Amino acid sequence: MPELAVVIPVRNEAENIAPLVAEIRAALGGRVSFEIVYVDDGSSDDTAARVRALQPSVPELRLVRHRESCGQSAAVRTGVKAARAPWIATLDGDGQNDPDDIPNLWALATGPDAPPRLGLVAGRRTKRQDSRAKRWASRIANGVRSRLLGDDTQDTGCGLKLFRRDDFLDLPGFDHMHRFLPALFIRRGQTVVSVPVNHRPRTRGRSNYGNLDRLLVSFGDLVGVMWLMRRGRRPEVLPEGE
Repeated sequence: MPELAVVIPVRNEAENIAPLVAEIRAALGGRVSFEIVYVDDGSSDDTAARVRALQPSVPELRLVRHRESCGQSAAVRTGVKAARAPWIATLDGDGQNDPDDIPNLWALATGPDAPPRLGLVAGRRTKRQDSRAKRWASRIANGVRSRLLGDDTQDTGCGLKLFRRDDFLDLPGFDHMHRFLPALFIRRGQTVVSVPVNHRPRTRGRSNYGNLDRLLVSFGDLVGVMWLMRRGRRPEVLPEGE
């Protein structure tokens, strides 16, 4: 069984499939046993066909499909459920996250110096290669979220994250939950660590998101997560016989 599953939610990213798979294999080959789980979230292009075309020559590659688009959070959850590995690394499918950063996150999470009760290792994009408008919107959203939720995370929008499969599946699931993973792990009583990672410009395909859409949706989600944080209880379960 693989030790690490790289879960990649995608919608209409056909041009990015082959280059990203090659980079993941180069980054992880010989370091850790792994699988690559693509979740096709209702693509209208030939994303699924591109993944299938690679599978005969890439034994680590798997494909799960949504009949229709259900959003990034649903796709991530589908991929985590389908994964066989106990550890999960998530990665955006547009090629902007650098797979070479995954070994650093893996070493931190599984090494002898891993923080106690580590729940999430989150990438923090340095020198973001996005438009000025997207960086501006992200800076506002991260600042407001961090102040209200107290998750002390500068960049929850980075798709590169690493966590245990069982821990993730124990979190409350809802649409857009991927933007609030640090707060949800903290609510669970676990530690969140942010690590600087590389960020690259998109060179193929088109973004599926708009700045205004993200801001409007995030406000309603933020209110809901604030409620979850206030209502969270972490009972201490005693050993049997006590």
